[in-house]
Amino acid sequence: MTTARLPEYAAPPQLLSPSYTAIPRTHEYRLALNPRLRPNRAPRSFVKQTKSGNLCLRLVDQDERVALPGYGLGATIQGVVEIGKSEGVHSVEVQVEGILKLEEVGEGGTSIHMLLSSKNILWIKDRIQDAPCPNSLRFNYTLPTTYSDGDRSYFLPPSFEACLSGLPGFRALVSYSLSAVVAKPNDVSNMVKSTFLRRDDWTVSTSFLYHPRTRPSVPIPSPLATTPSSSGFIETPQWKLFSATVVANQRDTRDLVAKLYIPAARIFCVRQPIPFHLSFHSDPDSLRSFLPLSPVVSAIAAKRQATKIQLMRQTTVDVRNAIILGTKADIWRVDCIGEGAFRNAGTGVGWAAFSGDIFISDEIAVGGFRASGFSVRDYLVLTVMPLDLSKSAFKELRMVVPLRLVTDRWNVDGAGLGVYGPPSISSSEELGAEPELPYSS
Repeated sequence: MTTARLPEYAAPPQLLSPSYTAIPRTHEYRLALNPRLRPNRAPRSFVKQTKSGNLCLRLVDQDERVALPGYGLGATIQGVVEIGKSEGVHSVEVQVEGILKLEEVGEGGTSIHMLLSSKNILWIKDRIQDAPCPNSLRFNYTLPTTYSDGDRSYFLPPSFEACLSGLPGFRALVSYSLSAVVAKPNDVSNMVKSTFLRRDDWTVSTSFLYHPRTRPSVPIPSPLATTPSSSGFIETPQWKLFSATVVANQRDTRDLVAKLYIPAARIFCVRQPIPFHLSFHSDPDSLRSFLPLSPVVSAIAAKRQATKIQLMRQTTVDVRNAIILGTKADIWRVDCIGEGAFRNAGTGVGWAAFSGDIFISDEIAVGGFRASGFSVRDYLVLTVMPLDLSKSAFKELRMVVPLRLVTDRWNVDGAGLGVYGPPSISSSEELGAEPELPYSS
């Protein structure tokens, strides 16, 4: 009886293992996380204490390396209040506040909306038993997901700050804070204590970031294709078409039809490029006349070009909620937060096609939202702007398409990824709305 000889096995070369970090680095993102599978290590904490060290606020499950603690949608703030000297303590409480402050500079004054306000008493002295205050008191507080200003309800807005310099201008701030307050009354009268700003009370406070996580409900679809026999891109239901006419500026030139395709859901992650397809359609002579205005093909967004596709953010403040001479008396600013880069996608008789991606600024961390007298909205803007309109074969074009930005990428099931809000904090009707006020060029 003979036995078959197994094939030779060559040992793999000795390679260094890739470096590993528990927290994603700036160029990485987390695909999934299951807390039950994490190593059994002591929970990290964010610590803030008084200069004397007599009072310490410790927030658990936070990265101690960050400047401020952060929480998401419906998150529970868990922490410990540690008291160095508990003699004479009358009460201990934790206060959580969130405010929306809007100021119109040179216009309608200031408005302040209380987003949340909670006081939780952790311990109060029992006059009968006269037991001493514990040196360590745990607390839990679950953030609400909505708030009401008396007229309507809104989703709790994320931490945000914006301003517009000049007159008129505005300042807008959405901020959240948490404080631990230890009261140690003495024999001084309440009036004197009020005069000296309650110096016998110990307080330690910290701001915290509220960034509710959102994500698309569908993935980015497969790109569209062109064929020599087609008249541009072969359309699919996963891509939505927006079309406009580029009007001719000369008698012997025909108009062009611009067709812009973007994913039908119009919901995109701020850490992911937004894909698009763009084609122009007319007779061959008009297409040749359009060449000086056609997109510049480049790996990055070209600064000087007649045809641009940009991602714009409109931030609007309305303190008075008034209408003057038929126009809303609000103030707004518009910022470019993303630029598109083009590449050739094909040409044919009577058409030229381009594809590309819009790269979103790294400074953008949250999507659009609406709160009391304040809104942040995002739009995709396609423009054709001749450098010299008097000599151009075509007039200007501007096409505006509302869309939504979310914090996270699409995931198959989202298992272990935490709590998510709706696809957008904005209402669904806004995807069909034009900007309230036109963009500046």
